[in-house]
This record gives sequence, C-alpha cells and structure tokens, in this order.
Amino acid sequence: MLAIISSLIFSLLLRFTSLQESSLKFIITAISFVSLFIGGFVSGGKGKQKGWLLGGLTGLIYSIIIFLFQYLGKDSVFDVEQIIYHTCFMLTAMMGGILGVNMSSKTRSA
Repeated sequence: MLAIISSLIFSLLLRFTSLQESSLKFIITAISFVSLFIGGFVSGGKGKQKGWLLGGLTGLIYSIIIFLFQYLGKDSVFDVEQIIYHTCFMLTAMMGGILGVNMSSKTRSA
C-alpha cells in the first residue's frame, strides 16, 4: 500500500512540477526497499513459519508485477541493473519475512 501511495505522489510531482525522474530515483528506490521489507515482515508474521519463503514470494510477486508492467507497457525486459535491484528487493523481503516470523514467535511465547 505504501508503494502505491508513494507512486501516486511521485507521479503527480513529476507531472505538475519541474522535477525530473533522475532526481527522485534514490527516494523511489529507498521507498521500494522499505515497502518490501514491511511486506515481508507482515507476510512472515502472518505465516508464523518459513519467513524466508514467504518474504521471498512477496518480493517475487512484486518483481513479476513490475516486469509485466514494463514488458507489456514498454515492450522491454529487465536489464542487468534491474535484475540486480530486483534480486536485492527479494532478499530484503526475505529478511523482513525472517524477522516477522521471529517477532511473532516472541510475542506468542511471552
């Protein structure tokens, strides 16, 4: 949800101001990482086991959606830089999933 809201805000900023996409690239990337970490954390917390798998699936679904938008909308596939980014996105979501499982088991046993 955070990614959708931030995408809407940034698209409006790019459309109606003089900001360039290159100036927002770092911020958009950081928000993507935080969103995927939170998504992995939530999925791991709800699943209560195999957080790495649930988080990884969260990151994989995100990457597939982005790939489909890019392939169907711009008729292009991922380049090497994007493959590295999306691999890091999946790893970040996996870390969130692992932490989500561990945090949910600590609150359950307390």
